Amino acid sequence: MTDATTKTPAILCSGIAVHDIVMRVKSFPEPGTKVHASDFIVTGGGCAANAAVAVARLGGDTRFAGPLGGDDDAISNRIIADLLAEGIDCRGIERVDGGSASVSLILLDEQGEKTIATRRGGQLGDRLPADPQKLLAGVDAVLVDNRFPEFVSAVCRAARKRDIPVVIDLDQRTGLDDPLLALGTHVIASSEASRGSTGLNDLGAALLRLRKHLDCFLAVTDGPNGVYWLEGNEVRHMPAFKVDAIDSLAAGDVFHGAFTLTLAEGRKPVDAMRFGSAAAALKCTRFGGASGAPSRAEVEEFLRRQPPPHA
Repeated sequence: MTDATTKTPAILCSGIAVHDIVMRVKSFPEPGTKVHASDFIVTGGGCAANAAVAVARLGGDTRFAGPLGGDDDAISNRIIADLLAEGIDCRGIERVDGGSASVSLILLDEQGEKTIATRRGGQLGDRLPADPQKLLAGVDAVLVDNRFPEFVSAVCRAARKRDIPVVIDLDQRTGLDDPLLALGTHVIASSEASRGSTGLNDLGAALLRLRKHLDCFLAVTDGPNGVYWLEGNEVRHMPAFKVDAIDSLAAGDVFHGAFTLTLAEGRKPVDAMRFGSAAAALKCTRFGGASGAPSRAEVEEFLRRQPPPHA
């Protein structure tokens, strides 16, 4: 935890930023039918951008880097305006003339589960950061997703040269020989990406398969089932906090952001995961994707009300 005499960690979040249109419904519609939406919000999305919002809300010095459309792309302009409004440094964004940002339409049912339709952005995949070393000036930790692997790999290589933590959000299935994963000091996968990448349904077995390829901290988030991680070759489990969830959208991104920030503050990974789990749990109680990310004071108060963790 930081105090008045400790520098606030600077976190660079790099990867995808998306424009989300979110509606809350009682149940998902059958084909050819209509449903009533009780809530509606237009907000930012995308793994790295959501994590950046979480870090900023938690008090981190937050920066975002990734490719977006050119000045004539209204969606990209809206995404940047929203990030700036959160106090996030956006100088690492690369604008691509003729490119466009992704847009997602998201329905959330009354259990908080989601159905997503995405119009993928265009012409962004080949853009690289202009100066990765400059992006990392003063940065204490890096968090990347794997949606723009070439862009974030350049960031990760520069971070490893500086010997700072590199947290990889394995959100999209990939090969176990993916060179991006080898750049991480901490790789935390979603359960879906873990199963898709390893071909194994059991998350503990999936972690052990990942261990054969990666010599770093490995964990998998599994929503309301908690977090699994490896200590050596032993699978460990941390249950999720019990809350009345209404919106799971961006919960994993909030977890990653909170984990990275507290890791940069000097906490052990298991303590950083507990903090991240608390932040994600609070987010799930609020509608609106990453716009429901909690503040530092809210997470710390939530943790004070919980029983002590098992040894």
